[in-house]
Amino acid sequence: MKEVKDINPDTVKQSLNSAGYAHVSGMLSVDECNMIAGLYDDEKLFRSTISMQRYRFGLGEYKYFGYPLPPLIQSVRESLYGVLAPIANEWMQKSASDIHYPIQHKEFISVCHAHGQVRPTPLILRYEVGGYNTLHQDLYGDVYFPFQVVFMLKQKGKDYQGGELVFVEQLPRAQSKASVLSPEQGDAVIFTTNFRPVQGTRGFYRAKMKHGVSAVTKGVRYTMGVIFHDAK
Repeated sequence: MKEVKDINPDTVKQSLNSAGYAHVSGMLSVDECNMIAGLYDDEKLFRSTISMQRYRFGLGEYKYFGYPLPPLIQSVRESLYGVLAPIANEWMQKSASDIHYPIQHKEFISVCHAHGQVRPTPLILRYEVGGYNTLHQDLYGDVYFPFQVVFMLKQKGKDYQGGELVFVEQLPRAQSKASVLSPEQGDAVIFTTNFRPVQGTRGFYRAKMKHGVSAVTKGVRYTMGVIFHDAK
């Protein structure tokens, strides 16, 4: 895993502020990606399995890890939270919110648990040919962290085709803006869970953003999602 010290927080913040997402190359090694994808068939690691088609979320399947999380995933969740918490607090200030996020992830999880959000949310998603994910947000309760991360566990063009990561931002009194990304294996994309603060003529306003996945046209696509808050 790329060391947190090798991630430039200023570059990440600039991208999150301007686009609502930030692309970090080479966050995981190929071996780490393959190891994580290989966990998908180990049922004892997961608390639940979701069929997207059943809930009209799209076509595919994902599994939520149970506690305790695998060590690498726990490490990723804690270390990236530490990078993102100062940016999250800046966003809350811009949004005139009195929410303040602790710098340590374990302290934030204690806040989640105090509000009845006790189920872990890191997950692995699997899409076969035709699989896709509708536009959505991963909030899970009243307490949420304003950023989440997706890690590409397979290589586009080799393991699968299609399956682009799609972001759609709704600007006030304007048409929606779409962005499409095709990260490489091992890359991470950090993005807003709900909105980004945008400077307007009368201060900052909240531009809502949703994310999804376009249809996979060949092969099998695996990703890992790291959501920092727990669910009810």
